[in-house]
Amino acid sequence: MKASNIHKDCCAAEETSGAAVQTDKHKEHHHTANGQEAHSDDDGHNHGAEEDTGWLSHWPLLTALTVVVVMMVLEYGFGTTFNTTIQLIIFVPAYLLAGWNVLEMAFRKAMRLDFFNEFFLMSVATIGAFAIGSFSEGVAVMVFYSIGEWFQDSAVSNAKRSIKALLDIRPDAVDVIRAGKVQTVAPAEVAIGEVIQIKPGEKLALDGELLSDKATFNTAALTGESKPDNKAKGAAVLAGMINLNQVSEVRVQAAFKDSKLSKILEMVQDATARKSQTQLFISRFAKVYTPIVFLLAVLLVALPYFFVADYVFQDWLYRGLVFLVISCPCALVVSIPLGYFGGIGLASKNGILFKGSNFLDVMTKVDAIVMDKTGTLTKGVFEVQKVVGNGFDEKELVLLAAAIESKSTHPIALAIVRYAGDVFHNAKIADVEEVSGHGLKGTINGKALLAGNTKLLKKFNIDYDDSIDAEADTIVVLAVNGKYAGYITIADEIKEDAKQAIAAMHRLNIETVMLSGDKQTVVDKVARLLDIDKAYGDLLPEHKVEKVELLKKEGKHLAFVGDGVNDAPVVALADAGIAMGGLGSDATIETADIVIQNDQPSKIVTAIKIGKLTRNIVWQNITLAMGVKIIVLILGAGGVATLWEAVIADVGVALLAILNAVRIQQMKL
Repeated sequence: MKASNIHKDCCAAEETSGAAVQTDKHKEHHHTANGQEAHSDDDGHNHGAEEDTGWLSHWPLLTALTVVVVMMVLEYGFGTTFNTTIQLIIFVPAYLLAGWNVLEMAFRKAMRLDFFNEFFLMSVATIGAFAIGSFSEGVAVMVFYSIGEWFQDSAVSNAKRSIKALLDIRPDAVDVIRAGKVQTVAPAEVAIGEVIQIKPGEKLALDGELLSDKATFNTAALTGESKPDNKAKGAAVLAGMINLNQVSEVRVQAAFKDSKLSKILEMVQDATARKSQTQLFISRFAKVYTPIVFLLAVLLVALPYFFVADYVFQDWLYRGLVFLVISCPCALVVSIPLGYFGGIGLASKNGILFKGSNFLDVMTKVDAIVMDKTGTLTKGVFEVQKVVGNGFDEKELVLLAAAIESKSTHPIALAIVRYAGDVFHNAKIADVEEVSGHGLKGTINGKALLAGNTKLLKKFNIDYDDSIDAEADTIVVLAVNGKYAGYITIADEIKEDAKQAIAAMHRLNIETVMLSGDKQTVVDKVARLLDIDKAYGDLLPEHKVEKVELLKKEGKHLAFVGDGVNDAPVVALADAGIAMGGLGSDATIETADIVIQNDQPSKIVTAIKIGKLTRNIVWQNITLAMGVKIIVLILGAGGVATLWEAVIADVGVALLAILNAVRIQQMKL
């Protein structure tokens, strides 16, 4: 029987420790009101394993509700009353229809000596109502409690589905060109290196490289921005993008399961299993709160015997039952994670992926934003400005530089390769290796070559012209056979919304810091243009780590924003690591806690706003639930509130909290 799908987050709160929540996603409860994922208790009890086909699957609960309504109409509308035997014949089946799952769960927990849970609480309260002859109230409490659980389950299930639906737009089929013919196959069957064809209006199913001369894509599914994005031949295109204007061909560069969109979906799925500190606190609170209210209910029944002259056991037992019903903590335990699901969903709509609700909390506390320069505040799209040789022909210098840089994926390297064209393709390239934070070394056409920043030349004790340090642009210095050979200057462009983002951070009283491996003159120039508080250049990856550690020692709650492989250690160290997901490296995206899909710095501020909005909604729900419960608990103890009022207050406050939580996804920022 599946009357109400009542096995939900309350159960998860009681059975799952805070540490386990972070590490064991299988114990995170997935609500099943609409056939969603199910999970099993540690005792093997399967929660919601049956397929739920809609409201008709709740026919036992709806039947019980009909019985309650009919009996109320007969009693209060027509003054019809029945003797005890008839009432039992009518109400016991209705009670079992509505509450069988609750009773079963209470029994299973009692067998493990776990008596302090909402299932046992509701069972005691309703069986107690039957014991004192309040049959209709006992059934009504169970019916309305189960209806409340049904609505709560549906709300959480819908929230999780809507989060996934925001991104799960992967096509079920793709056109692949094989032996000169177009075949339609499942995306998972396409191998890396094969060429696929995308018609206008179709979604790209796999990550790849554009083979057509040009194409225009809608990237809203990945970035949250619906404006067209023009791509040229050789550009990277990602699954989820929509081809807008012409038939295009793409060479596949990643398997279906390894596409960025597939990884994003995994991140979102994992995000709902990571609990915030507020959720963990409420779970721990519920484990302490429930036994306390049990004890208070017992004392409420027993103590008046010693102090009240006209003590009537049945009256005080009724008050104790009211006390138990209203004390159920489910409104808190369900509405709070629902609020965080809403925050994750709103962020996804805006092209921001939170890898856990705990990071929504972290962003509300951030008072310093530390940022990388290239690819974070600047576009990372470099153009060669000039080539200066030191006794070397400029064409030869470009050939040597392009040959060694062709082995790197850094934006500066790509700019040099793009500038050189085809001149280096016949060069003999050997023994190329990266010197972390410095540049590259290798052998080109038999010549020992160094290409990187001035620190690279200093490392190998090579003298160079100090005047190049005054260059305002980024420079790549070259040395051939141990001698300084010249340099290439490269300029980057600041992102359109970077200045707006820094100004917005300042309005929020957030300190801005820029860390870069680029030379100090370039870093200072960008910092002046953007009005950044502090800027440090000439930094190796370990130096960035040192700067972040110093800020943390000052008591700063900081977020670090980066996009390169060398940013991964600092991203991991920060309170919140933020990766620029469009141009960012896979290592940084994997390490990060938050991923910004469209690479816009202004989304950092949006992430902070979403965190604060979610926190406000969650605390509104906590205040609402606890406020109403305390009032009704007092009224129940004083004999003013009835079981009817207790269950309506409990279900009512839960539904209000749910409505308050689900509205987050509809909000405009």
